[in-house]
Amino acid sequence: MPAFALAPHQLRLTIDPATLGFASTAELQDLPLPWIGQERAQAAAQFGLGLHQPDYHLFVLGEVGSGRASLLRQAMQAAAAERAVPPDLCYLHNFDTPDRPRALRLPAGQGRQLRQGMADMAKNLQADIPKHLATAAFKADAERIEKTWQAQESEAFAVLDAFAEVRQFRISREGGQMVFTLTGPKGQPLTEAEARALPRERRAEIDAAEHALRTEIARFLEATRPLERARDDALIALRRHSIKPLVEHALHDIRQGLRKQIKDTVKLTHWLDQVEHAVLDDIDLFEPGSGGEEGGEQNNIDAEDDRKDALDDLLGRCQVNLVVDNHGRTAAPVVVEDNPTVRTLFGSIEHGSDADTVQADHTSIHAGSLLKAHGGFILLHLHDLAAEEGLWQRLRRFLRCGRLQIEEGGGGSPGHGPGGAVALQPEPVDVDVKIVLIGSVDEYYALQDADPDAARRFRVKVDFSDHFAATPATHYATAILVAQVCKKRGLPHFGSDAVALLLEQTHREADDQRRQSARFAHTEALAIESAALCKARGGTLVQAADVLAALAARTQRHNQPEEELHDSITEGERLISLAGSITGQINAMTQIDLGDYRFGFPVRITARTFAGQEGLLNIEREVDMSGPIHDKGVLILHSYLTALFSHVAPLALNASIVFEQEYSGVEGDSASCAELYALLSSLSGLPLRQGIAVTGALNQHGEVLPVGGINEKIEGWFRACAMAGLDGTQGVLIPARNRRHLMLERPILTAVEQGLFHVYTMGHVSEGIALLTGEASGMSPAELLQAQADELAGGAATVEDTVMQRAELTLRAYRRACQIAGAARRGRGIRGR
Repeated sequence: MPAFALAPHQLRLTIDPATLGFASTAELQDLPLPWIGQERAQAAAQFGLGLHQPDYHLFVLGEVGSGRASLLRQAMQAAAAERAVPPDLCYLHNFDTPDRPRALRLPAGQGRQLRQGMADMAKNLQADIPKHLATAAFKADAERIEKTWQAQESEAFAVLDAFAEVRQFRISREGGQMVFTLTGPKGQPLTEAEARALPRERRAEIDAAEHALRTEIARFLEATRPLERARDDALIALRRHSIKPLVEHALHDIRQGLRKQIKDTVKLTHWLDQVEHAVLDDIDLFEPGSGGEEGGEQNNIDAEDDRKDALDDLLGRCQVNLVVDNHGRTAAPVVVEDNPTVRTLFGSIEHGSDADTVQADHTSIHAGSLLKAHGGFILLHLHDLAAEEGLWQRLRRFLRCGRLQIEEGGGGSPGHGPGGAVALQPEPVDVDVKIVLIGSVDEYYALQDADPDAARRFRVKVDFSDHFAATPATHYATAILVAQVCKKRGLPHFGSDAVALLLEQTHREADDQRRQSARFAHTEALAIESAALCKARGGTLVQAADVLAALAARTQRHNQPEEELHDSITEGERLISLAGSITGQINAMTQIDLGDYRFGFPVRITARTFAGQEGLLNIEREVDMSGPIHDKGVLILHSYLTALFSHVAPLALNASIVFEQEYSGVEGDSASCAELYALLSSLSGLPLRQGIAVTGALNQHGEVLPVGGINEKIEGWFRACAMAGLDGTQGVLIPARNRRHLMLERPILTAVEQGLFHVYTMGHVSEGIALLTGEASGMSPAELLQAQADELAGGAATVEDTVMQRAELTLRAYRRACQIAGAARRGRGIRGR
């Protein structure tokens, strides 16, 4: 069977805009975005997101640009809408152990309510307590206590004064000190000189009296000290009794506002009781000037500053640190953490500086993304986690226990904070969160091998395919994607003809007329570029011409290396024959992938054959310029060649194959058909058409296998021919199994339509050699079976002058030459002995 020439309509899938069902994407912009061609991934995501069980986190596999992140975010939002709003999380001062703040969960919205209630209470108490202590009723009660004490103290002092007067001393109180003075007969104070002038006996009496007075003063102080304590206690009790209703009323309002039953009711009640005790224990801090002492204006100012600082510290301990506020939510949270670090993911404790002291308290605690996602979902990228040292290890520990401990600085282990301050150790909290981890296929299986314990926590595999079967439904869904891109980015909408070209491009990227590429980031980028060109010409609707111009502009930005290589052909630097027929020489097609741009380029393959015993020599392999897949292709070629001529065994053949002017190495098996044809041409002496370039791999039975990059390869050869001038003899020979992969550029379709270029397909290598030589191959399975039958019957071959027969004659001649040379060597050896 000869090679088959394809018609123009077979070379590309062309989508009729009229079949899309809309005139413009403006009609589609409000439709929901479906999971285009990812039904398997969608089902897995919905299963995992809806399963309320530990260790059923999701690992999303897929290539960049497949829409995996945006689609999972959309699925997470949908799943979150089915979940209840999670509670708020607060941290409170621990009055028993200040360096271990307490965690408190409250129903959504009540954290904000508690925080505001405590702030209002602090503000109100600062105003109400001084006012209450300044009321006439309170002052009267305080004066009554004070008068009772003063009366008791005065009575005791009168006794002491009488005791001193009998002994000729006058006693007084100055600045809290007892001062006594010796008096004369008339009650006047004696000077020190007058006292010394007294007789010795009198001075002895005075000393004894002074000693007795000092003893009596000590008794007086001992007797009045309990009276002072009783007075102070009574005043404190009066203050507490007077202020307690204010505090209780304020806390009662807070408790009443939080009447909804919560899990941490006991914890909250206990803490509010401690707040009440703390305020009542330091009522004097609320009184301006209460810390002042007589001793100068500056001392009074310093004392007032100290009182204010102490009051601020007291009220600070009563503050509520609301680290997770779910007020106003209607569904569970969905958090996308694009910058995961230990601090952003697990939370942190920030230290404030006060002069030389580094301070931190419960208000310094900040929640990370995991705490904020409690009750819902968080999306992370594995690559980002691996980039931060120690982050993955800590996440592994969290996955194992499900409890989160916020640590100093957001990482490390609890110890001493900066500046020697004792590190805070906030109470750990249980976190119920579903993690959606995005990574590549390689990262997924690397995780399975390197960390099986962590991998088993991600039991739901969401596998995004690179491509999917195309249907009218997927075409329509892709159009919805384009509509949403236009709406989101403020682009002009696309006409149906422009959308048709975008859809064709998705087939081109998949290299398949029946399948579309799932890398919709490329579609979005092309839509943006096409819309930009539409705006530049002043258009309001993107048309097909804009898309074609965008594709051409993109090629222009990336194809400089391709231009330089084709210029080398035009200038004669690279030896590529585009016409005529040459023996042992053929043009193959290769693909060059630069990462951001792929293109095809022709390469000349030559083969030489000789009589000998070394077999097939792959020159690229000999100089370490051949990859393992190419080496495998050459070995398969050798196996097929040996089997093809097994009836001529043993083969007496030396053959060499080389890629001419190829200096960067060769990889892949897509040139094995071309290598076979060059060898058969050399063996048969039949020249090969140089205007037809060949690509295709073969198996050990001569069947031609499909190859990758078929469109770029054909377009590269077409460009080389077009630059030299198409004469109607040029074309390509490709595997028939690549027919569905053709999405060729329109200039090639035009050339084929005009008969200036041809695309041939082959299913077996025999079809290709017949096209290239113009002679029957004699190598098809049917012809080989017939030849074997004729040989067994003792008859002549039914097919004469075939490529197979010519090559066989050459191989038999090689064998005879080797036999003659061997006999001659053996003869010389006998004479030598």
